[in-house]
Amino acid sequence: MIHIKNAAEIVKMRESNRIVAQLLQNLEDYIKPGISTLEIDKIAEDYILSQGAKPAFKGYVAYGLSPFPASICASVNSCIVHGIPSRKIILKEGDIIGIDVGTFKNGFCGDGARTYKVGEVSRKAEELMEITKQALNAGIEQAKHGARIGDISSAISSLVKKKGYFVADNLTGHGIGKKMHEEPIVPNFGIRGKGPRLKKGMTIAIEPMVNIGTHRIHEKGWEFFVADDSLSAHFEHTILITEGEPEILTAC
Repeated sequence: MIHIKNAAEIVKMRESNRIVAQLLQNLEDYIKPGISTLEIDKIAEDYILSQGAKPAFKGYVAYGLSPFPASICASVNSCIVHGIPSRKIILKEGDIIGIDVGTFKNGFCGDGARTYKVGEVSRKAEELMEITKQALNAGIEQAKHGARIGDISSAISSLVKKKGYFVADNLTGHGIGKKMHEEPIVPNFGIRGKGPRLKKGMTIAIEPMVNIGTHRIHEKGWEFFVADDSLSAHFEHTILITEGEPEILTAC
């Protein structure tokens, strides 16, 4: 069932997502060559706790997997999403890293992601990140009261395909509220005019994951990788459907 948030619930959603937005902005100062992804995780967890929130990802349970062990997902280069922070993964010049953050405060979740450059990166990495941001914005533009989920999905996939890139197979956005993952599923490919109707008060996380070389993926426990080991980028906003333009809850 899709939950429509009331005014009091929307206030709580704004607060949980404000923490996500501020953290993703703060991490810009730390993501540099020589830092480990485990150090980034510690910085993120400390900030979340300082805001009176809890890391929503830590201990998250999915069928067939051990509980997720960290406060963020840290996905480097060909890792699409759900990268597990490690002291052994040290960022180096030219890497790109997707950081996905979830928070839980006052009974409601926040969720957002951003891909960062580590020092100077290649032109193809720059282009990939820019196209993924454009795809996210294209999806958000369609997220209006009365539209359908397929309008978001089609806008994302059409832009990515036009630019010669690939949407990662079977990885989607989602509804969000009291739980991190709620209905509806928000695919990154689809057909305009199809899928659940968007209504004022819905909160959804839109998150294109875009690969350079192929749409195909392979799984390794929690982590998803591009099948040909090419680069992948990930950007995500949690938004509120309103009577007018969508409100981006994870925008600083």
